[in-house]
Amino acid sequence: MVNKVIFDIEKLNMLCLFPIAFLILFGVFLLIMGMIKKDLTSKFYLSLTSLALVFDLGFILTFSGDLRGFFNLILLDGVAVLGTTIIILTSLFFLLFSFARNEFEEYQKSEFYTLFLFMISGFNTMIMSDNLILIILGLELSSLCLYTLIALKNTTKSVEAAIKYFAMGALGSAFFVFGAGLLYLSLGSVELYEMNYSLKNLESNSLLIISSIFIITGLGFKVSLVPFHTWLSDIYNSSNEILAGFISIVPKLAAFIVVLRVFDLLLGIESVKSILFILAITTMSFANIVALSSKNIKKMLTFSSISHAGFILGAIFINSTDANVGLFLYWIMFSFANLGAFGILWSIKNGHYDYESFKGLAKSNLTISLLMSLFMLSLAGIPPFSLFWGKFYILSAALSKGYIILAIVMALNSAIALFYYLKLVVNMFLYDEKSKISFEENGSIKFSLILCAAFCILAPFVVKFILAFLYNATIFSGF
Repeated sequence: MVNKVIFDIEKLNMLCLFPIAFLILFGVFLLIMGMIKKDLTSKFYLSLTSLALVFDLGFILTFSGDLRGFFNLILLDGVAVLGTTIIILTSLFFLLFSFARNEFEEYQKSEFYTLFLFMISGFNTMIMSDNLILIILGLELSSLCLYTLIALKNTTKSVEAAIKYFAMGALGSAFFVFGAGLLYLSLGSVELYEMNYSLKNLESNSLLIISSIFIITGLGFKVSLVPFHTWLSDIYNSSNEILAGFISIVPKLAAFIVVLRVFDLLLGIESVKSILFILAITTMSFANIVALSSKNIKKMLTFSSISHAGFILGAIFINSTDANVGLFLYWIMFSFANLGAFGILWSIKNGHYDYESFKGLAKSNLTISLLMSLFMLSLAGIPPFSLFWGKFYILSAALSKGYIILAIVMALNSAIALFYYLKLVVNMFLYDEKSKISFEENGSIKFSLILCAAFCILAPFVVKFILAFLYNATIFSGF
C-alpha cells in the first residue's frame, strides 16, 4: 500500500503544473489588489503582469527532455517549451507596446490584466496537455478570457465583435468536443499517447474519419482556416491594433500545436491527409486573393495572417521533422514581423489605415516608412529578411517528401503576396504628395519597433542557432 502511494505521488509531479497555476494565482492576486486599492495606475499593472510573465518564462526554460506530471495529463516536452516560450515572448511584446498608449479604457481596469494572465494560462494548458479533456479546458479558458478582453474596449462595435467571437468560438468548441467524443468512442482513450498505441493496431474506419472531420472543423475556427474564417475580420476591426496583432499570433500558435499533436496520430488515414491538403491550399489561396483586393491595410494584414495559417497547416500536412521545425521557425519569424506591422498601425493617432493615407509617408516620416517597409518585405518572404527562412524551410520539407503540388501552390501564393505587401511600400516612397498621418511619439513604441526590426534584419545571422534549438526540442518531443 505504501509503495502504491509513493508511486502515485511520483506520477503527480505537481511541478509540471507550475507554469499554468502560477499565472492563475498571480491573476487572482492582481484582481484582489484592484479591489482593495482603486487608484493603482495601468503602468503599475502592466509592470506586474510583465514581471509575472518573465518569471514564468524563466521557470519554463529550466525544463528539458520529456517530463510528465499530474497523472500523465501534463506533458512538458520540447514542443511545449517551444510553444510557451513563443507565446510568453509575444505577450511581453504586446505589453511593451501597451505601455506606450495605456490611456484606453480597457487598460485602466485590473480585470484586464487578470483576464490576460488567465488567457495565457489557458494557452499554456492547451500546449502542455496530453489529454483531450484538458485541451478542451485550456481552449475554453483562453477563449472566454479573449472574448472578454475584446469587449472591455466598451464600444458598440467591440461588444458586437466579442459576441460574434463567442458564438463562433462556441460553435468551434462544440465541433471539437463532439470530435473528441467520437475519437474516444473509436479508440477507448482520451490520452494522446494511449491513442497512438491503439491506432497502430487499428485500421482506418468511418468513425475515425468522422471524428477527424469534426476536430478539423473545431480547430479550423480557432486558427481561422477558410471557410471557418468569417468572424476574424470583425474581431480585428473592433479590437485595438496591437491586440489584433496579438490575436493573429498567439491563439493560433496554441491551436496549431494542438493540431500538430492530434493529427500526428491521424495523418496515417489517407482521407484525413486529403482534407488537410485541400484546407491548406484553399486557406492560403483564398486569403491571398482577398488581401490583394483590399484597400485597407488592417484588412490586408488580417487576411495575410489567414494565408500564413495556410502555410502552417501545409507544414503539419507534410508531417516530417523538417516540416515541424519549419513550422516553429516560420511562426517565430512571422511573429516579429507581424507584431511590428500592427505596432505601427497602433502608433497612428488619427486612425487612417487605408493605402491612400500612406501615400508619400516617406516625405513626412522617413523612419516609420523604412520600418513599415522592412516589415512588409519580411512578411513577403523576400531574402534575406525574417520570413524568407521560414518559407524556404517549409518549401524544402515539402519537396524532400515529394509534395510537389503543395510546394508549387506555396510558391505561387508567395508571389501573389508580393503585390499587396509591395503596394504599401510603393505608396509610401513613390508618390510626391505628403501623407497627413501623425504618429504617437513614444519611447516604448520606438523601442518595441526597433526590437522587431532588428530581429527581421538579423534573421540570417540567428537562424542557425534557432534551428539548432528547434531540432533539439522536436527530437525530445518525438516529432
